[in-house]
Amino acid sequence: MEARYHPPSIYWLALQIFSFAYPSWASPPVQLAGIYQDSIDVHSYWVSEKLDGVRAYWDGKQLLSRQGNPFPAPGWFTAPLPQRPLDGELWIARGQFEVVSGIVRTQQPADTDWQKVRYMVFDLPASPQPFTQRLAQLRRLIPNLNTPWIRLVKQFQVDTQKTLMAELNRIVAAGGEGLMLHHGDAYYRSGRSNHLLKLKPHQDAEAKVIAHLPGRGKFEGMLGSLLVETDEGIRFRVGTGFSDEQRRKPPPIGATITYRYHGHTKNGIPRFASFLRIRENI
Repeated sequence: MEARYHPPSIYWLALQIFSFAYPSWASPPVQLAGIYQDSIDVHSYWVSEKLDGVRAYWDGKQLLSRQGNPFPAPGWFTAPLPQRPLDGELWIARGQFEVVSGIVRTQQPADTDWQKVRYMVFDLPASPQPFTQRLAQLRRLIPNLNTPWIRLVKQFQVDTQKTLMAELNRIVAAGGEGLMLHHGDAYYRSGRSNHLLKLKPHQDAEAKVIAHLPGRGKFEGMLGSLLVETDEGIRFRVGTGFSDEQRRKPPPIGATITYRYHGHTKNGIPRFASFLRIRENI
């Protein structure tokens, strides 16, 4: 069932104040995606490729991670950016997450490395308009920057679920992660939103490492599986998806990992959970 939309009014005003005045230790007010449901009306959504980069919020002065930490980008990289907030992804190419993650976390930025990076913009947080109007604003704003490393994420619309799934298959076959869907009437709101959805051939989520469970057989003396816990307090094991090097040096206890899964059991346990990566706390 589609949710009804209401003008943001007081909420939007509060968001603007927070966007410009939140303290340096606070996380920026980013909007987070929910999970795609096939019951939605695809006509109402804008669709884009889900980029496997590092989320970056431009607050008008600096690029920030989801945790509120500034990225040490060179001055020339951020100089063309406007004084208004932008939301986007620091990205190089499909399958290059580890490379871009390493570059943007390096405290002494190297121009030769940052020259590979693109800031792929997909939203305009401080605008009081619905997404369709925000997208129109971005389509005027980003080209006028005339800067090759600042680009607008391509947004398009589809007519049917079949067309949407065909596009998902095309992106995945080309090495992409999946698709993002953004409701055209939705306002930018910080936190998890069902008006911004991610669509992938599998689901993924995050959990905290609680313990290392020893391996057996060919994994004797190495990691067998991780015992992890979700924010909801659900504990389960993740035993696949690791390289031999990761089994020798597993994610530390207390780290947050991203795992892949396919639905849930009746007890809420993720089915076929498989390790993807450690979430970098940047």
